[in-house]
Amino acid sequence: MDRMYRLTRHVYDATRKPYLLGRDRMISSLEPPSGGTVLEIGCGTGRNLVAAGHRYPHARLFGFDISAEMLKTARRNVERSGLDIRLAEGDACVFDPEVAFGIARFDRVYFSYTLSMIPDWAAALAHGCKLVKDGGRLSVVDFGFCEGLGSPSRNLLHGWLSLFHVTPRADLEVQMDRLAQSRGWTLDFVRPVGGYAQLGTLS
Repeated sequence: MDRMYRLTRHVYDATRKPYLLGRDRMISSLEPPSGGTVLEIGCGTGRNLVAAGHRYPHARLFGFDISAEMLKTARRNVERSGLDIRLAEGDACVFDPEVAFGIARFDRVYFSYTLSMIPDWAAALAHGCKLVKDGGRLSVVDFGFCEGLGSPSRNLLHGWLSLFHVTPRADLEVQMDRLAQSRGWTLDFVRPVGGYAQLGTLS
């Protein structure tokens, strides 16, 4: 990951903005309680956390990423924003926020275009659920399968993504539904932009 992002982290946000669709929609739906805690798993450059910090100034924001290189950019972006956002390095499958931040569980936890890059993504998703407070929510936005856009669009997108070791998760909804049923939670799942993206929320 560090090899991949050592150089691209400098242009990541500018080059990803046109096609990482649905991120702002997810952020706008977080609505943490005043003084509530928000955790981003795989925070990358910190772009989403800064956006969430401006939208929810009374929330406490946290994020972690496995890439030390990306965290360099995240820390710079957070410093420039003037927001109080705490960051750490860690693996999405085993990260212990109590060690890093002194907080075991959060009101809102989210993945933004990260599960498609995590090899054991189902384990990361299950671990993310463990970090949600009672009454909290876990949200996911990631690449979909372009059901409404046709095979040529899907083949073009997925072929290009494979060059960057990105694999859209065909059974994301199934995995989230299993987690919902096992925990007595509810699942809201949509596929916006003709199925280009997948957006799910466990409550």
